[in-house]
Amino acid sequence: MELWRKNLYTLWVAQFFTMAGMNLVIPFLPFFVRELGITNQTAVARWSGLVFAGPFFFSFFLTPFWGTLGDKYGRKLMVIRAIFGLGISQVLIGLSPNVEFLFIARMIQGAISGFVPSALALVSSTTPNEKSGYAIGVLQSSTAAGTIIGPLIGGFLADILPYRLIFFITASLCFTAGILVIKIVKEDSFKKTESHSFTVKENYKFTFSTPGLRLGVILIFISQLAVMLIQPIFALYIESFKINPNYLATFTGMAFSILGIFMLISSPIWGKRIDKNGYRKNLPMAIAGAAIAYVLQGVTNSAILLILFRAIQGLFMGGIIPSIYSYISKNCVSFRRAGIMGIASGLFVLANLIGPILGGFMASSFGFNQVFYISGIILSLTSIYLFRNLKEPIPINECVQ
Repeated sequence: MELWRKNLYTLWVAQFFTMAGMNLVIPFLPFFVRELGITNQTAVARWSGLVFAGPFFFSFFLTPFWGTLGDKYGRKLMVIRAIFGLGISQVLIGLSPNVEFLFIARMIQGAISGFVPSALALVSSTTPNEKSGYAIGVLQSSTAAGTIIGPLIGGFLADILPYRLIFFITASLCFTAGILVIKIVKEDSFKKTESHSFTVKENYKFTFSTPGLRLGVILIFISQLAVMLIQPIFALYIESFKINPNYLATFTGMAFSILGIFMLISSPIWGKRIDKNGYRKNLPMAIAGAAIAYVLQGVTNSAILLILFRAIQGLFMGGIIPSIYSYISKNCVSFRRAGIMGIASGLFVLANLIGPILGGFMASSFGFNQVFYISGIILSLTSIYLFRNLKEPIPINECVQ
């Protein structure tokens, strides 16, 4: 088998293990907070928000740093560092004696992980140019698969095993994947890259002075913020329904996974619609549909309808974040695209940091239902603005900018 294919398939397995392991904990993390001695419902909601946001405190700042080290010392080394670092952090989380230690361990997870961008850089650098699109698409499918399978398995395990044991299972998955990478993946052709033509400061200035790019990165932040407001309190919200406590985590995992399944189904459909009819006719529609789905989830008192509305949300969410990244790409020349995408990803991480904290405090102050309404309002206003103001990308002259 060709070297690049062997690398790709090995990293696919490693990334699937990693993403599935990271998402195993999502359905029961608020319940683990409660197990650590936080019994007041208001405090549980607030701590859940902080714990969910924990990994993003440092990853927002350190992800570009790890990328620079990858350019200097090799991408395989960064993949190994990230995957073993993630495993170690899961062991620390499993050993948490209190919620403060849990929060610190989650921050450590964010500081030393970063497997996905490291794996993407490694695949990109070891794959022939004519095969790079295929390779990146295959690798990204492992992220989607792990994100879907992880919560489903994690919810099931949480109903039959102690929570702490699941963190150790996650760590073992990471260590197994790390060993596979060490033994199989090769980076014989690694060479240090030349320094970039544009500094981070120059790219930020360019992004926010260019209307299409400015709108794109702001949309990334707002859309992901609305999504992450719900993340820390969703399991607690499901608990308020009439569900057998013995199957609570399983049902929560199913609710998380159904969203990912329908996003995976709808993303290529939205992509084809946008290629045919443009962004202005589709992006506002996708955001509006997600807004309605959020409001419906806040209104319903039926667990079955909640699952249905999550599926509807997934159908529309599949047309939001990928479409915005595509919009940003088409508003930027190729030789600045990596830097601009880095800024967009940075704002995505920032939303992942701020959203859970805000959501936890909103839930503790106003109630769970109101957080769904707030997310729906944010997305509704965004949709209205785009319907009135969004313009199609203008073909760019690669010789300018």
